[in-house]
Amino acid sequence: MTIRPDQLNDPAVRAFVKALNSGDRDAFLAILTPDATMSDDGSDRDLADWTDKEIFSSRGHMEVESQSADGRELVARYRNETWGEMRTKWKFTVEGEKIARFDTGQA
Repeated sequence: MTIRPDQLNDPAVRAFVKALNSGDRDAFLAILTPDATMSDDGSDRDLADWTDKEIFSSRGHMEVESQSADGRELVARYRNETWGEMRTKWKFTVEGEKIARFDTGQA
């Protein structure tokens, strides 16, 4: 079963998923704090490089299967043109109305 982005509980996470899925880099960056950080499979990554490679230049797309922690933790099928599709987990740290950090990796 897939959870539509507009059904996600946390407004910042909802905006993150919508921007990612639509390939809207400006909206994606607008939902992040200026000093946002991220990790992939437990290793901190350069946010700008990672998002360009894993989301925008490879047409990343997320289909959310479940949410927990008030919508700040997701399990999703993530796909892009580089890696194909994989089951992933996402954890978001939200400050105010923006995402300060996200951690992703294989589920």
